[in-house]
Amino acid sequence: MQHLEFEPSEALQNSIQCFWYDRREFGEVESSFEVVPDGYAEIIFHFGSGCSIAHNGNIEPLPSPFMIGLLNQPAHFYAKNSLEIIGIRCYPWSIFDLLELPSGKDGVQVFEHSIAQLQSILAQYIQNGEIEEAIVHVQKEFLSTAQISKDNTLYKAGNAMRETNGTMPVSQIATEAHSTIRTLERKFKQSSGYTVKDVSGLIRFEQVRNQLWIDPESNLAALAIELGYTDQAHLSREFKRYSGTTPAAFAQKAKKGKQIISSDFITFKQKKI
Repeated sequence: MQHLEFEPSEALQNSIQCFWYDRREFGEVESSFEVVPDGYAEIIFHFGSGCSIAHNGNIEPLPSPFMIGLLNQPAHFYAKNSLEIIGIRCYPWSIFDLLELPSGKDGVQVFEHSIAQLQSILAQYIQNGEIEEAIVHVQKEFLSTAQISKDNTLYKAGNAMRETNGTMPVSQIATEAHSTIRTLERKFKQSSGYTVKDVSGLIRFEQVRNQLWIDPESNLAALAIELGYTDQAHLSREFKRYSGTTPAAFAQKAKKGKQIISSDFITFKQKKI
């Protein structure tokens, strides 16, 4: 397994958290892997034997690229042999504006955009092992064609949410963004399809998930206090809501995973853990 991350140019930093590359080997039999929700949206280019998703009881192939918006429950993907990915990790309040698409709440979705024309060019780079060149090409495409918003309200709000791990009240977020609560909520809904509270909840869940991966023995009661949950029971309910499992079960899974995987916990790469 190989994973690389690349910082975006300054002009894209309000919209894109990073560009990344991932390579995984699954073997000849189709295998499943799970993507757990976090506070980012992803644009995914994939190369190799293909990638599918479980949907309504069926396994459906996904084109390249596709988008993973904010998830409110785990998504299950399938692949076999070699799977290589170039991902663009975006802030959820910027991804639809970046692509000039109407916002939506669907977690995984197919979309039409000129960047899809990059597939064959990127495939050639990947085949030649020219990963950095592929990332440079993707970034140039975004710099030349993407719609970069000049409204800093959402960026300021999102930055405040990220810096406080999703614990900041909506009223204070609005103050940090120099906006009213009503205006901020309207802009968030228009830009991401979600409310400020929705996104804050995912960011906060992400911190719990990350900490349990780093240290499965973490004290949940202390984590609940640190991240502004009412109590440990509240943390556990929210964790199960987004992950489909309890914190204890996830921690046990993390212990087993660490015996096999020594690098970062990787799904469709969700923020370094």
